[in-house]
This record gives sequence, C-alpha cells and structure tokens, in this order.
Amino acid sequence: MQFLKWLFGGGRNVIAETAGVFRPHAEASAQREAAYVQSALAQHGAEFSRPAIGRFDRFMDGMNRLPRPLMVIATFALFASAMFDPLWFAARMQGLALVPDPLWWLAGTIVAFYFGGRFQVKSQQFRQSLNQGTALLPQVLENISAIDALRHDTPGAAEGGVAGDDIAKAQPKADNQAVTDWWEAGQKR
Repeated sequence: MQFLKWLFGGGRNVIAETAGVFRPHAEASAQREAAYVQSALAQHGAEFSRPAIGRFDRFMDGMNRLPRPLMVIATFALFASAMFDPLWFAARMQGLALVPDPLWWLAGTIVAFYFGGRFQVKSQQFRQSLNQGTALLPQVLENISAIDALRHDTPGAAEGGVAGDDIAKAQPKADNQAVTDWWEAGQKR
C-alpha cells in the first residue's frame, strides 16, 4: 500500500497535476485573464479620470485624435477633386509621381509605425495604380469633352447642326416590313 501511495502521490491527484503540465488549468487561466482585464480597465479609467487638466493637455489630446480622421477626409476630398477638376487632380498626382522612392518608404514607415499593419506594400501598390490611372488621363479628358458636348446647356447645342438627311441616314432599317413602310412614308412628306 505504501508503494502505491508513493507511486500515485499519497492522496494527491497526480493525474491532474501531470495533465496541468501539458494543459493549463482552466479555472486558473480564467482568473488570470479576469485579473488582466480588470487591470487594463483600471489603467484606461485612470487615464481619463484626471480631475483638472489644463488647456495644453486638452489641446494635445485633441491633436492626438486628429490624424486618422484627417487622413480619411483628405482621401475622400481627393476622390471628389478628381471628379470636379480632373486637370487639377492630375497635376497633383503628377507631382506625387516625382517624389523619390526613399521618401515614400520613409513616409510609409512613419505611417506604418503610427497605424501598424502592411502599409508599405499597399503604398507601393497605390503608387503603381496611380501611374496606371495617370496614363488614362488623355482618354478621360476626351470622354469628358464628349460628354460636355452632349449637354443641353452647352453653347451652340440648340443650333443642332445636323441635317434631316443625316438623321434619316443614321436611322437603322427595321427587319419588320410594317415599320420600314411607316418610316419611308414619313420620309416622303
């Protein structure tokens, strides 16, 4: 009997102790996690419970909260400027294309440090897509000019300039004989 007590721990739960080496005790783990969460909440609460902070502290707190919203607003402002004034936008993007790569890397490192994540890869992909988008500028300007020519308020739009014969030539011929007869009857008048 003494041998078995010595072998199995003499009243201790050797199986639970051995399993605890390979798998953490769930209750103790939950207690540690609860203590960690409580200390994090206490630290967070202490940060905002300062009774009287000065104007400078409030100003600095406000400044620390500005970069993310300003970056979002600036990005969407660039999207809007691309629609309202494509030439202005294209000129600014051409200016950005002249920024040397090491400066982009430095800016990317700073922003990656500030925000974390994979900004470096995304910034290089952004620059590549920016160059591709800039290459489309002549086609975009041509399309915008064509769209502007179709507007009802474009100068000279009311004059027409298209003769009736040109319109008749432009009309497609129908495969339906009744429609073709109707169209030809309207042309004879």
